[in-house]
Amino acid sequence: MFIRRENFSQYIRLYPFVTTLLALNILIFIATSLPIHGSRYLYYMGVGINSLISEGEWWRLVTPMFLHAGLMHLLFNMFSLFIFGPELERVAGKARFLTIYLLSGIFANVASFFLGGTDFAHVGASGAIFGIFGAFGALVYYTKNAFPQLRQIMLPIIVISVIMTFLQPGVNVIGHIAGLIVGFIIGLSYFSPKRIVSWRR
Repeated sequence: MFIRRENFSQYIRLYPFVTTLLALNILIFIATSLPIHGSRYLYYMGVGINSLISEGEWWRLVTPMFLHAGLMHLLFNMFSLFIFGPELERVAGKARFLTIYLLSGIFANVASFFLGGTDFAHVGASGAIFGIFGAFGALVYYTKNAFPQLRQIMLPIIVISVIMTFLQPGVNVIGHIAGLIVGFIIGLSYFSPKRIVSWRR
């Protein structure tokens, strides 16, 4: 189900939105990491800094989901997107997948702003990634025992991801949980019985 068997060209053709998000995140990471003048300034201008958001820099409610604090941070999020994104893009539809991803990421940043305190700062696509997990949680809820393989895979992943959120230092707990909840709520509104019946594992 989540094993990718497509070659490079097939992956791009079948999952254009996932591919675009992967490329965008990787290219932005490279652009903000190069040892050239202006690269760190570009990074700084996108970080979700609550004190600056409160002063009117509202773009920081969106830009953090395209920035990453380091290579391992990027690799973890992009690996999750690469593995789980295609299946959601396929079953939800391309536009709906993008809506789940973007709204989960944005609302994760909004929640971080309102609940994180004045000095709180954050970056990363984790809120959007957790939104993908939440959407799959909604699909599991609707299908119940119809797709046991999906249930067996996604429930442990969601539970472990939430547990690790609270155990690892430096993690934006607010963003992760908010993204998960928003993805679940949007998934509940998107996955109709007709769409689920037509889904092919």
